Amino acid sequence: MKNIFYLILFISSSIIYGQNVKFKDFNSIELGTTRTLKIYLPASYAKDSTRLYPLTILFDGDYLFDVYMGNAKLFAQRDKAPEQIIVGIMQNENKERYTDCSFDKVSGLPTEDSEQFYRFVRSELIDYMETNYRLSPFRTLVGSTLTANFVNYFVIENEPAFDAFVNINPYYNPDMPNFLQNKLSIARPARMYYYLNSGSYNSAEKHNRIEQVAHLLTNINDPNTLFKYDTFKSTKTASIGQAISSALAHIFDIYSAISKEEFSLNIQHLSPPDAIDYVKNKYVEIDYLFGTNMPIRERDIYAIESIVIDQENGDYLAEFGEMIYQLYPESPLSDYYIGMYYEKGGKYKQALKNYKNGYAKMDENGEGAEAFYQNIERVLNRQDEIIIQEQFEEEEKETQKEEFKENKKAKKEEWKEQRDADKKMRENFRKNKDD
Repeated sequence: MKNIFYLILFISSSIIYGQNVKFKDFNSIELGTTRTLKIYLPASYAKDSTRLYPLTILFDGDYLFDVYMGNAKLFAQRDKAPEQIIVGIMQNENKERYTDCSFDKVSGLPTEDSEQFYRFVRSELIDYMETNYRLSPFRTLVGSTLTANFVNYFVIENEPAFDAFVNINPYYNPDMPNFLQNKLSIARPARMYYYLNSGSYNSAEKHNRIEQVAHLLTNINDPNTLFKYDTFKSTKTASIGQAISSALAHIFDIYSAISKEEFSLNIQHLSPPDAIDYVKNKYVEIDYLFGTNMPIRERDIYAIESIVIDQENGDYLAEFGEMIYQLYPESPLSDYYIGMYYEKGGKYKQALKNYKNGYAKMDENGEGAEAFYQNIERVLNRQDEIIIQEQFEEEEKETQKEEFKENKKAKKEEWKEQRDADKKMRENFRKNKDD
């Protein structure tokens, strides 16, 4: 019975795995041979034909694919990273990694064989993925040890094809720190994420070279070069999972909801309109880079709430509410903020109207409904002021009517005077012509 259970579990897991992961034999012209690719598509890929996905390419796909895919799925489920399309290149069937990622010991540059592999990735593989899958502009490249060194040839390109680079325990060739120094000393026009790790398990020579690159990148004064370095006290095998999870957190930090650190560094000093624009722009960038088409999270709305309410007398509460209405028309939040705008301005009738509209969208017995109703009660306690406001509005309407009538009458008189003047001018013109 126990064996039957495990057999069913294995078959079920295989079916689920097979639905999202497929193998492809890729006939490469550059390599003159066939390469096996392992491709993961998120479950949502088949459900929304308009959605785009960032692309991640893994060297050493034989053993990096599953651990990266597992972490990527976890981060997406926790809303810490977008769902990704993942491609693993199999490089250990016949020890291809050693020719794919070899370098000339004199020049430090790729050999003829590895130059072919470079062109295979840079042209053939990326072109194939762009042609056959819905990709957003964001691309990540991942390697380990020797293949991590090869990742850096894509860093030093004149026009890099990737936005993020993950270097897991890299075996840097002796010239790579100089290559990186020359390339990264020039300010980059676009943002680049660079992740690097090492640990006590590496030899002193390899660790020192990693430390050299870490020191170099730490001291680069370029806001577009976003660098993270970890050292782990574990084993080389354990560090792979540690590095991947840390790299995902670093690379997709912008995707996550606003953290305390992000608020402290980037938002808390802003004015209400600038804080609203910051949140809007954050999600425009998320949509562009990752193709998620995700509305602003309610959590991020609450993150800037205090700025909008407390600063400048709440003058931007109405704009804040309108923004929320565009995102969540069925939510009472927009009515709440617009109602607060009117209440702060002493316009209690309009405040009451918006609070009632918001309450009408809620389940009377649902969570938060009783607390929301307190807004209505608070304004109703100002009933006398509401009556005075209504009387004032009626008087203002009457005054506006009278002013309209007076203006209309004055306009008629003005037109009559102008008409008489024109008539007199024409008569004088005829008289002078006859004379």
